[in-house]
Amino acid sequence: EKWNYPKFSSPFKINGRWFMYKNTGLQNQSVLYLLDDWNDEEGTLLLDPNILSTDGTVALSNIEVSKDGKTLIFSISRGGSDWNEFLFMDIDSKKMLDDHLKWIKFSGIEAFEDGIIYNRYPEPKQGDELKGANENCMVCFHKIGTPQSEDVVLYNDPENPNRTFSLSVSDDEKYMFLYGSESTSGNSLAFKKSNKSKKTKFTSVIDNFNNDTYIIEVIDNKFYALTNVGAPLYRVVLIDPKNPKPENWTEIIPQGDCVIQGVSSIGNRFVVSFLKDAHSVVKVYDYDGKFMYNLDNELIGSLSGFGGKKDDDFTFYSFTSFSVPSVIYRYDIANNKSEEFKRSELKFDSDSYKTEQVFFESVDGTKVPMFITYHKDTKLDGKNPTLLYGYGGFNISLTPSFSMSRIPLLENGGILAVVNLRGGGEYGEKWHKAGTLMQKQNVFDDCISAAEYLIKNNYTSSDYLALQGGSNGGLLVGAVINQRPDLFAVALPAVGVMDMLRYHKFTIGRHWATDYGTSEDSKEMFEYLYGYSPVHTIKENVEYPAVLVTTADHDDRVVPAHSFKYIATLQEKYKGNNPVLIRIESQAGHGAGKPTDKTISEAIDQWAFMFYNMGVSL
Repeated sequence: EKWNYPKFSSPFKINGRWFMYKNTGLQNQSVLYLLDDWNDEEGTLLLDPNILSTDGTVALSNIEVSKDGKTLIFSISRGGSDWNEFLFMDIDSKKMLDDHLKWIKFSGIEAFEDGIIYNRYPEPKQGDELKGANENCMVCFHKIGTPQSEDVVLYNDPENPNRTFSLSVSDDEKYMFLYGSESTSGNSLAFKKSNKSKKTKFTSVIDNFNNDTYIIEVIDNKFYALTNVGAPLYRVVLIDPKNPKPENWTEIIPQGDCVIQGVSSIGNRFVVSFLKDAHSVVKVYDYDGKFMYNLDNELIGSLSGFGGKKDDDFTFYSFTSFSVPSVIYRYDIANNKSEEFKRSELKFDSDSYKTEQVFFESVDGTKVPMFITYHKDTKLDGKNPTLLYGYGGFNISLTPSFSMSRIPLLENGGILAVVNLRGGGEYGEKWHKAGTLMQKQNVFDDCISAAEYLIKNNYTSSDYLALQGGSNGGLLVGAVINQRPDLFAVALPAVGVMDMLRYHKFTIGRHWATDYGTSEDSKEMFEYLYGYSPVHTIKENVEYPAVLVTTADHDDRVVPAHSFKYIATLQEKYKGNNPVLIRIESQAGHGAGKPTDKTISEAIDQWAFMFYNMGVSL
C-alpha cells in the first residue's frame, strides 16, 4: 500500500529527443516515455520493459539515441546479472531492428557517426557465465543495421587482460577519450582525433592508475577535466592536447575545503556539486573558473541531476533526504532560478520526522559523521528498534536519500542511523585511503564506535540494535559482528564479500584489490585479510546476534558462494538460540534492476526478522 504511488524521473534530452521514466506505483520496472517537449506531462509510451518477461526480471539498464535522432539503443539485463544485451528500436515506428549485441558488461552506450561505441568481453565458456573471470575487455564500434560479428574493435590490450577500458567522444565528435582501469578507482587517460582505425594511436595523458581524471568538456580544442591529481578533494583543470601531461595543466577551479562530487558543463557554465559533511552544496562558475553564485536552493540533503549540454539554458535536478521523497526542480542557469517541477505523491508526513547529524570519535580519535532520523515524538529511552547502516569502501559516499523500504521502520517508532565510515568518499581520497588495505580495520572500528555512540546516548540498546550493509557493506556486517557480537540483536548482511582470501578469483573481483589487497600479495597481507575475513573469523562458543544473510542466484558481481560459505560456517560453529539463516532470491542479482515485487518481498522478510528477534510487536 505504501509503495503504490506514482514515481518518475526528471525529463532528459538525448540527441534532440525528450524522455522520462514513469512507474504507476507497483510496476516491476519503470517505463520509458517519449515526450514532445520537456513540459509534456503525458508523453507517449515508448518502451515497457515489463512486457519483456513474465516475472519482471528483465530490467532496462541504459539508453542512448543515434546521432540522427532516429534510433533508440537500449540495454537490458536478465535476472539481475551484470551481463547486458543491447537492442535497437526505430523511435517513430516503434519497430525493433535486427541488431542484437551480447556479452556486454559495465559499458556505456556512446552514439558516434552511424552507430555506437561500447565495450564487451569475449563470450564465456558454457557454465562460466556467472562466475568466470571477466578478462580481455574490447572497445568496439557497431554500425546500426549490421550483425555484431562485423563490429570493429577500436581498442583492446591482450598483453594486459585484466584491464578494462571505455571510450567517450566529445560532443563535436572531434576527439575520442580512452579510459583504462585496473580497479574501482584510478584510471589512465589517452586521446586521439576521432576515427575508427585501430592503427591510429592514442596520445597518453596519464599512463598510470594512481588517480582519477575525467573529461568534462572540450572547448576550442582544449579539454576541461575533473581530477584528483595533486588534489585529494579534486579540482578542475584545462588540458592542452599539444602538451597534455599533468605538469602542463592549467588550474581552473582549485581544490577547496570540500570534495567535488561532480561537474556539469551547461548554460556555458560549470555547475559544480560539492560534498560538505556528506550533504550537497552546488556552486556555479564560468569557464575561466570564476565563482558566479551558489545554487538558489539551499536544501540540506542530496542534490543530483544537472545533466545537459554546453548550450542548454536550463536543466533539471532532484532533491531528496532521509525523510523527504524526491522533488524535481527545473533550473534556469543564467538567472539562477529554481522552480519546482514535480513532487512525489507518497502519503508520508515528512514534517513529523527529523534528521540530525552527529560527529563521534572512533577508536583512534578520528571524528566520524552519522545521520540519525526518527519521529519527532520518539523518546530516547534506549528501547527504540534501530537500524545502523554502513558501507565504508571504494570511495563511495553515503549521502541523504529516501528509501521506501525504510518507512516501516520509521513509522513503527524506529530509528535509522547512516554512518559515513572511512573508506568512503565523503572527505576525498585521504578519507578513502584511510579505510583500505592494512587500514581496513579503521572501517570496522568506526562502525563499532557508531554502535557504541547510539547505545551510550540512549537512542537504542544492544537488545534493539540491528546492523545492515550490502556488498562491501555485507563484509562490514560480517566482520563487525564477529568482532563485537555483543553490540547487536540482529545482523543483515546482503550480497557480502565474505571470503577475503579468494574474492579476487571470480568475475570482476580482482578490481577490488586496490581497496582490499589480496592473499597473494604478501605474507603480511594474507594474515591481515585472514584476521578479519568474515568466513574465517567465526568462533565457537560465542553468542552471535540473529543473522539473516541475503543473496541471489544471478549475482555475478559478488558471487553467492561468499554468502553460502559464510552461513554454512556460522551454522556449523554457532550453538546458541538465535536464528542464523540465509535468504536466496532467484532470478535476481547484486541489486540493480530488481523487480518491485521482489524488492518488497525482501524488505518484508528483513523487517519481520528484525522486529521479531528484538521482541517488538507492531
